[in-house]
Amino acid sequence: MDATLGAGVKITNVAQWCRQNGVDRRTFYRHKARIETEGEWRPRSHRPRSSPGQTPAKVEAEIVRLRAELAPDNGADAIGAALRALAAEQDWATAGLRVPHRSTVNKILQRAGLVTAQPQKRPKSSFRRFAYARPRDCYQIDATELKLATGQAVVVFDVLDDCTRLLAACHAADAETAPAAVAAITAAAAACGPPAIVLSDNGGAFTGGGRSTGARGSFPRAVAAMSARLIHSSPYHPQTCGKVERHHQTLKKWLATQPAPATLTDLQALLDAYRTWYNTRRHHISLGATPQHAWDTAPAHGGPGQLPRQHDATIHRLTVAPNGTLSIGSNYLISVGRHRAGQALTAIRDHDHITVYTPDGTPLGHHHLNHNKHYQGTLTPAA
Repeated sequence: MDATLGAGVKITNVAQWCRQNGVDRRTFYRHKARIETEGEWRPRSHRPRSSPGQTPAKVEAEIVRLRAELAPDNGADAIGAALRALAAEQDWATAGLRVPHRSTVNKILQRAGLVTAQPQKRPKSSFRRFAYARPRDCYQIDATELKLATGQAVVVFDVLDDCTRLLAACHAADAETAPAAVAAITAAAAACGPPAIVLSDNGGAFTGGGRSTGARGSFPRAVAAMSARLIHSSPYHPQTCGKVERHHQTLKKWLATQPAPATLTDLQALLDAYRTWYNTRRHHISLGATPQHAWDTAPAHGGPGQLPRQHDATIHRLTVAPNGTLSIGSNYLISVGRHRAGQALTAIRDHDHITVYTPDGTPLGHHHLNHNKHYQGTLTPAA
């Protein structure tokens, strides 16, 4: 049987052509009828006639608008929080509108060409977070470098509450010095109260060395004066101060949207405005609320004289045995040396990672537990 397709293509033997091309004859004649009816063959959309689950155009428009309005903090979670506030204000439920899931928000942004793919980023499901249980259990402090409009390099000290991510202080200084660090932690204590623990890295401003010459030990003394305990992050474990270090990124993104400050006074004014915005308006992903809301609604607050509580981590107050070992629970023994027999040490266990501190808060060493052994051997020295 002969058949003629569009564009003058003639097939003399349909059955043979179908066998050679692996096409069912019923399919051949169905498409032949489409060509005769429509004049040419065109692929047809597989889109359903109706999409009752599709996000309404009004909601999509709000998502695109918020992407620009919330910059630089304009991810799917921030947009979702703003949409929920808008939905409550405008009573979307009455109009049959709802706030879409974050994955839907991302898809809408992708369709609008507003998302840059970052396949190298780790999925959020791979992260394991831990935090102190109460506000003022622990303040993290760290400094980051910025530049004024004149090109002059300055630093900003951030003091962040570990539990609620509340920014207790944001202090501008000429350089990362001990007096500047003291000013920052003092401002934090004055604004939010002193903590039980102050956690910092091993920078000279926090330990009494390096650029803090002339005020040696002033930061440790200032922390002790508020009856708080100073501890330093251990080497090879930068996650310890991860919250305040990650916060630097948020601060710098916000500052990039503002006019460049010409003086340190101008920068401090910006930092004061930023602190208000960050604490009271920015929706924090891990909290599901603003830091100020998390702080205000916390059932209990910590502080000096109270043993800090930590999610997914344990704090041990331990006495070194006569044979120079520390007993971690009833399962593990770690050697710290016979010369430390009788000393009271602090050990912080984060899952399998343990860091041991001397009474003055200096990291003595760290160790990764081997669950198949009772005696763990000696600590890896901190220095």
